[in-house]
Amino acid sequence: MIEHNKILDRDLRNKIKNVEICFGGNRKLKIYGTLKCPSGKRMKRENRVFFLSEHEAIQNGFRPCGHCMKTEYQNWKNGLI
Repeated sequence: MIEHNKILDRDLRNKIKNVEICFGGNRKLKIYGTLKCPSGKRMKRENRVFFLSEHEAIQNGFRPCGHCMKTEYQNWKNGLI
């Protein structure tokens, strides 16, 4: 897990471009989603974190976003994750 306020913008762009970062999340709400999610783009920088994989997000106690990951969210809500 990489905190947004602890990484330089240049390094962040390189990690996204090199597919080292695939998901973003809200540290306070414990929600993760795709990098293109409108909800994720609106969150405060100090709350934003990044993950290499969905598995890493789940291991850190995050749940899927109900907007950009509807299927995964429904599985989580139904107790399948």
